[in-house]
Amino acid sequence: MGESMDPLHVLGMMTIRANSLLVGNSGIKWETIQTIASMIQSRIAPVVPRIGSLGASGDLAPLSHMSLGLMGEGMVDVDTGKDWVRMEASEALSNAGISPISLGAKEGLSLINGTSQMCVWLCIAYHEICSLISASEVALALSIEAAHGSVSPFDERIHSVRPHVGQLKTASRIRFLLDKSANMNSHADCGKVQDAYSFRCSPQVIGAVRDILSDLENTLSIELNSVTDNPLIFISDDGVDVVSGGNFHGEILGMRADSTHLAIHELASISERRIAQLLDSSTTGLPAFLAEDPGLTSGLMILQYAAAAAISEIRATLGPATATNIVVSGQQEDHVSMGATACWLLIQSISNASSVIAAEMITASIALDHRTENIGPNLQPYLDLIRSIVPVDHGDVRRDISVQNLLESICNGSYN
Repeated sequence: MGESMDPLHVLGMMTIRANSLLVGNSGIKWETIQTIASMIQSRIAPVVPRIGSLGASGDLAPLSHMSLGLMGEGMVDVDTGKDWVRMEASEALSNAGISPISLGAKEGLSLINGTSQMCVWLCIAYHEICSLISASEVALALSIEAAHGSVSPFDERIHSVRPHVGQLKTASRIRFLLDKSANMNSHADCGKVQDAYSFRCSPQVIGAVRDILSDLENTLSIELNSVTDNPLIFISDDGVDVVSGGNFHGEILGMRADSTHLAIHELASISERRIAQLLDSSTTGLPAFLAEDPGLTSGLMILQYAAAAAISEIRATLGPATATNIVVSGQQEDHVSMGATACWLLIQSISNASSVIAAEMITASIALDHRTENIGPNLQPYLDLIRSIVPVDHGDVRRDISVQNLLESICNGSYN
């Protein structure tokens, strides 16, 4: 059911499936794996409806649609170099000189019984979150500069006595970004005692997201190189054993996706709080909402509205999806992971979170235009990049295109 999967996601799913089969315990012909590889290399992606997996017994429905393409049945999307063209699988395989597979014993189960759809989405999520965390640290540093916040919460001594790895990394990077900042030095002796938690506790929050990401990386490193179908074939000097088990169950992927989804919410939530602080004249001493003419213009008020709406979407899909078990298959499959749902919802929320971080970058950029001192030399190139994408404009202008353009720079790792 549902819309078709992105052809690139399908190719990734096929790659993961082939890699799992290469381990050698699935009972599949070498020629079948070669056909998968040939289709990947020819950029032929079977059309796969997105909805259908319960994350246990593997991604049965999506992988079945993938397997139809291998058999020369159904429809496929073919990359022409300019766009994707949809055609009959038999025609696409013939054009590429690929022979459709003919399934032997066990091969059907080997192809469809696995965690490849869940895994490809979780891999994409991991890649995007790596970029998002780096961008959120840049946005944080810019907001600290704009708000004339304190650098003391990032003191190495504070974090050395609570040495969570992610917390240490985030605090270290913020110290680097704020180093030698004339703007920060200009208010070193101000009367402010402590900043709001969204500034002061940011290493503890972003650092926790880093630690969740590290757990996700470890899980994916194992899963990508594992055998996830059923039953499995084990050969020894004593003969051949066919053993039934449950490696197709995606619980660990679903739980990792759910915990990462919560982490993404926290990353976006604390970012939105910093936007609110920057728009509050009592916090910054700058014009309310950073408006050009307060009272007549609204400044960045609506940008914060949009960020709040994006966070609402994240919260509404936060799950946990793994807690939504539905019994199927005549009570045989009485506990399923819903891992595919968890992984897909995570990807959607990463996009929303990226929009919030983009909104914070725009807000900090405009706020910094009110400051006269130079920011840290290590941070300046990032501000220059942001302003090359979104020029400073204090007036009431449309911001949707600016957010989208900045979001793309976040996703491509420009702030790593």
